[in-house]
Amino acid sequence: MINKLLLIHRYPHFVRKLWGHYFLASFVRLTGAKVGAGVRCYGMPIVSLHKDSEIVIGDDCELCSRSDTTNLGVNHSIVLRTLRPGAVIVIGNNTGISGGSICAAVRVEIGNECLLGANVTISDTDFHPIVPNDRRYNVSPQDIAAAPVIIEDNVFIGTGAIILKGVRVGRNSVVGAGAVVTKDVPDNSIVAGNPAKFIKNLR
Repeated sequence: MINKLLLIHRYPHFVRKLWGHYFLASFVRLTGAKVGAGVRCYGMPIVSLHKDSEIVIGDDCELCSRSDTTNLGVNHSIVLRTLRPGAVIVIGNNTGISGGSICAAVRVEIGNECLLGANVTISDTDFHPIVPNDRRYNVSPQDIAAAPVIIEDNVFIGTGAIILKGVRVGRNSVVGAGAVVTKDVPDNSIVAGNPAKFIKNLR
């Protein structure tokens, strides 16, 4: 049975479509995530909900966790993970994600019709304290900085980009491949680099 699942990419297109539309999306629902209509999963994402947290995936989203289903390929399966009680991940309608990692200690919100290129990382937390004392074992929320991340509608985030805590990326904007975004991005803008800097206005 496992071998058959691993070889699903060899089946006809309509079989793979049914598998992604119904079976894998149903498995994601079993994790406790709220999954909208028409969601397509290519490969099984890693979905992990902390107690009393929430993950919402909007209608008609595409989640690509296998390299044979996206042009550039991916380094790993999609990771959707909440880390604290009350944490929320919201993915808007008709958004596509390829091999991304999205972690929320507070809130990560991705708008409608967004494109997340291969292996994008979005996190609203530092994961560990900045102060050095007992850094490895200190898991106290009071000591670990976190701030919501908001990605507005129709944003394109290039492969390997990293969006850090407290950032808002304005609607229609483009984040260049490999960028590290530490500050807000205005609407209709292109940013790139490490740290990401304004390149041009799309208007």
